[in-house]
Amino acid sequence: MPRTVHRTDDTHPLVEPIADRVLDTEHHENAPAVVVRADEVQAVLSTLRTEADLDHCACVTAQEYADRFETIYHLRKYDDPTQELSVVVPTPQASPVSESAAPVYPTAAWHEREAYDLVGIDYDDHPDCRRILLPETWQGHPLRRDYDQDRPQIVSFREHERLLEDRREGPETMHLNMGPHHPSTHGVLHLNAQLDGEQVAAVDPDIGYIHRCEEQMCQQGTYRHQIMPYPDRWDWGGAGLLNEWAYARAAEDLADIEVPEYAQVIRTMGGELSRILSHMLAVATYALDVVGEFTAVFQWGVRDRELVQDILEDLTGQRLMFNYLRLGGVAWDLPDPREAFFEKIRAFLDDLPHKLGEYHDMLTGNEILQLRTIDTGHLPAETAKAYGCTGPVARASGVDYDLRRDDPYGYYDELDWSVVTEQDGDNFSRVLVRLREVEESAKIIRQCVDLLEDWPEGDREIQANVPRTLRPDPDAEIYRAVEAAKGELGIYIRSDGTESPARFKIRGPSFSHLQALSEMARGEYVPDLVATIGSLDTIMGEVDR
Repeated sequence: MPRTVHRTDDTHPLVEPIADRVLDTEHHENAPAVVVRADEVQAVLSTLRTEADLDHCACVTAQEYADRFETIYHLRKYDDPTQELSVVVPTPQASPVSESAAPVYPTAAWHEREAYDLVGIDYDDHPDCRRILLPETWQGHPLRRDYDQDRPQIVSFREHERLLEDRREGPETMHLNMGPHHPSTHGVLHLNAQLDGEQVAAVDPDIGYIHRCEEQMCQQGTYRHQIMPYPDRWDWGGAGLLNEWAYARAAEDLADIEVPEYAQVIRTMGGELSRILSHMLAVATYALDVVGEFTAVFQWGVRDRELVQDILEDLTGQRLMFNYLRLGGVAWDLPDPREAFFEKIRAFLDDLPHKLGEYHDMLTGNEILQLRTIDTGHLPAETAKAYGCTGPVARASGVDYDLRRDDPYGYYDELDWSVVTEQDGDNFSRVLVRLREVEESAKIIRQCVDLLEDWPEGDREIQANVPRTLRPDPDAEIYRAVEAAKGELGIYIRSDGTESPARFKIRGPSFSHLQALSEMARGEYVPDLVATIGSLDTIMGEVDR
């Protein structure tokens, strides 16, 4: 695995603090990339965090080449995500061992566990380097080239014995299983909770129950046609168009495709309708979790989701798995008659302020909900950043980070809207942020409707002229993200010159948020733990992928 030392006179400002540790440089489409030694990871990342202010470890990608393994740390600034750097850490084929980044970026702990689980890279000094998506008794690493898919996964009971060992935090704690089938976990999530009396001493989320090989399926599909149907399934709560946009943005930048302005406005309108779908579901189910409010708030949430789904069904032909975006634009134009379609949207938007007032009266003004959510599930801003939190979870902790504004795409930078933040970082703040974001989404949608109504008929271009077969340059690499309903949804793609990706990595926001649960729940009560899980609005499709 030879690497030649590479230096240039015009060293990138982000690279300057670690220039003496750089073995080589690479070109990634989204950011400069540096190659460093596997035994200097912590020193390099610590310097970048303190001296270059790269405080956001957005994603960690592991992959195998013919002659080596690689870990890529995708680093950004919370203050300006366009300032980003990829740190590439190669390891030998025979002994893929690297220093862990977890002591520098706690969020890297779960990402590295996934890299160990699926690719087989070991990380020294890792706080808990064990499998995360697959059972601990799984044989082999599924993303390795030599992985035997026909190998049976039947092992003796002796292999399982250690899973039954007592792992309590202390002799006086009690182990409590929550899930994987539990109404408050919002999916197949298993929580290993340790209780000290009635208080939570520790929580270890156990994920992987619906691992569906989404990344591998995308690696087997073609860029042009076969990957786009998958993103809807990462978040089936209604945010499908935003998920599709994450893939579209990465692939379009990789293949140098420019989306027509008219299609960008349609994407922006559809994306914000999807955001409302997701937030309404989050608020409705939270009412069930915390105050058992089925008769009013839950049914209101479902009612308003249905109205949005009617609009999106008119637009896309689908009610949940939309499959509407295409590389270079959208599948088809707005439905006819256009006036009736716009009137349906305006009717929904006109009723929304009154309805949101009812939500606040029945939910945020509810004394029971206030008692259970104010000052519970507290997540300080610095802890949120350390665990890579984004979206409403981070903004409720005062982290003013929104990719629609900070790394503009679509038509967002042409519209008038605001990023919503709260400062208290508790469960109540996360509910407030989502309700206030629905108001901002409505403002964006109304402006898009105004633009689309007046758009000249001859300029309504819905797709760029995209080749039927896309083959990006060999070894082209990119990480791109959008502001999905739950936070930063990022896609890493590496091309090998064929019409399918050599590596396709999905960075789901719920993955990072769930990792932060242990920090939020420690020292609180079991009912607080239920309220905190709901406030994160996790969905296991983008956690397990």
